[in-house]
Amino acid sequence: KALLERAIEIGEIILGPNHPAIATRLNNLGGLLYTQGKHDEAKPLYVRAIKIMEKGHGPNHPDVVTTLNNLAGMFEDQVGCCCSISIK
Repeated sequence: KALLERAIEIGEIILGPNHPAIATRLNNLGGLLYTQGKHDEAKPLYVRAIKIMEKGHGPNHPDVVTTLNNLAGMFEDQVGCCCSISIK
């Protein structure tokens, strides 16, 4: 976790906080936290990553779809079904 957080911190300094590479790192950290059962910590990272990716790539880019899928999988594990959840 610490290494991913450091990579995000450095990337934000070098690339800016809304660069697509930051979104990828946020998605990766969200995935780590998700696998550790820390869903409350993972969700805002996934949501931020999706917003950055949608702004930079558009809403139908494969990276957006991947992160949406990761977030949906986490919600599915939490509630045991697929349902409509707002990420706005």
